[in-house]
Amino acid sequence: MSISSKRQFLLATISTATLLAAGCAVNPQAASKDSFIPIVMVHGNGDTAALWQTTVWRFESNGWPRERLHAIHLPYPASRDDDGKAQPGRTSTAEHMAFLRAEVQAVLAKTGAKQVVLLANSRGGNAVRNYVQNGGGSSLVSHAVLGGTPNHGVWAIPGFREANEFSGTGPFLSGLNAPKNAAGDEVVGPTKWLTIRSDNNDKFAQPDGLWIGAKGTPTRVNYAGPELKGATNAVIANIDHRETSYSPAAFDATYRFITGAAPKTTGQHIVAEAAPVLNGKVMGLGLKSDDPASGNFANNLPLTGAAVRVFAVNATTGERQGAAAHSQTTAADGTWGPFAAKRSQAYEFEITAAGYATSHVYRSAFARSSDLVHLRTERLSDADRKNAAVVNFIRPRGYFDPQRDTMSFDGQAALPGLPAKQSGPGPHNAAGAAASKMVYAEVPQRAIAASFNGENIVARAWPIAQGRVTTIELHH
Repeated sequence: MSISSKRQFLLATISTATLLAAGCAVNPQAASKDSFIPIVMVHGNGDTAALWQTTVWRFESNGWPRERLHAIHLPYPASRDDDGKAQPGRTSTAEHMAFLRAEVQAVLAKTGAKQVVLLANSRGGNAVRNYVQNGGGSSLVSHAVLGGTPNHGVWAIPGFREANEFSGTGPFLSGLNAPKNAAGDEVVGPTKWLTIRSDNNDKFAQPDGLWIGAKGTPTRVNYAGPELKGATNAVIANIDHRETSYSPAAFDATYRFITGAAPKTTGQHIVAEAAPVLNGKVMGLGLKSDDPASGNFANNLPLTGAAVRVFAVNATTGERQGAAAHSQTTAADGTWGPFAAKRSQAYEFEITAAGYATSHVYRSAFARSSDLVHLRTERLSDADRKNAAVVNFIRPRGYFDPQRDTMSFDGQAALPGLPAKQSGPGPHNAAGAAASKMVYAEVPQRAIAASFNGENIVARAWPIAQGRVTTIELHH
C-alpha cells in the first residue's frame, strides 16, 4: 500500500553510508536460506507480536526466508508500576528478559544458527538491552535495533516513580546506562547497536510531561532520549513512537544496518503473494483483581472456545459476499486458522466468545501470508451500551497525526477524539492517539468508510443491542 506524498520520512542525522558500513550480519544476495541470520522481533509495552506483520512482509519482499523471521508474543506485555513488586497481569524487567532469552534459545535451536538479530520497539528495547548486558546475550546477538526505546527514561525526575522501569533516574535504566568503557559508551559489545528515533514527534521522548499526566512539568528528558552513546543513532523526521520500528523508513534504515546493503524493495513497497495464507491467535482480557468492577487488562494469552468466522466483503460497501469463507472454534492454543485468503480481497473477521462482545473486524486485502493476524476480543463499556452502534478506527503500527496525515472517518476529516490540526507557528503536540471512535444513536444502514494515507477500508455498523461492536483496523 503506497504512503501519501505528504508523509515524507527523511533521515536527518545519519548517512546511508554510515548505515551500510555498520552492516554485514548477512549477505542478502546469498543463495542459501541458511545464510540469512534469524531475526527476532520484540514488541512494546502492552502490545502484541501482530505489530510486526508488515515488517515481516518487508523482509520477505527482500528475500528473507519466512522461517527465519520470528516475533515474540509476551503473555503479559505491560510493565509493572513498581518493577520490584508483583502486580497481576504485569511483567517485571527480569521476567521480560527471561522470556526473550528463552525465545532466542528456541530460535537458535530450531534454525541451527549461532547468532540472531534483535529488533525492538519501545519497552522491547529494555528487554533487549537487559538480555545483552545481563542475560548472556552479548555473544548471541550480532545486531540490535531499538526503535523509540526510552533509553534515558520517559521521565528522569529524581524521586518521582523511580521504581518504575521507565524512570531515567531509577535503578533499572541507571544500571543499563552506566559507562561500559573509558569512552563512556552505554552499549555492550561485540553486539552492534542502532537506535532509531523521531526528531520531535515521539510521545515518550518529550520535554513536557503531557503524556505522563503532568502537563507543564519538565520530564528532564528530551527528543534525543532514545539515543545511546556508542550506538549508531538515526533520526527520522516526523515519525511517531511506533513508527520508529514499524514504518517504511524504519525498515529501510534497519535493513541497511544489519546487511550492509540497500534493500532491493524499499519499505514502502511490499511484494504481493498470489495466494496468502492467514493465521493467528484470539486473545482475551483478564480482570485486574477478583473484583469484576475493577476493570480489565489486556494480555496476550490464547482464548479457548472463541468462534471465528471470516467473510469476504465488498470493498466498496462493506457487505458480506456470501457465506463465511472460513469458520473455526479456537482450541487451547487460541489459533483460529489457517485460512487460504484471496489476493486483493477485503475481509471481515467475526469473533464470538462467552463473556465478550461479538467483534466485527474489517481489514483491507492482505498482501502476503501471515501467522501474526492476532484477534483481540473486547467487552462493551457502560458508556458504549448507551449507544445504538459503535465503530472503532484503529492504527496498531502508528498513531493518527492531523499535522501530517491525510485521513477520514465516516466522512469526517477530523477524527473524533483526536486533537484538531494546529496552524501557525509554535510547537505541536506529539502524535499519541492510535484509535478513534464513532458512536451512533441509530444503527446506520450504510457503508462506514475510513481512510488513512491511501489505505481505504469500508465496514458496516452492528447493533450494540445484540452485543456487537465494529472495528476498522489498518495494516499500515
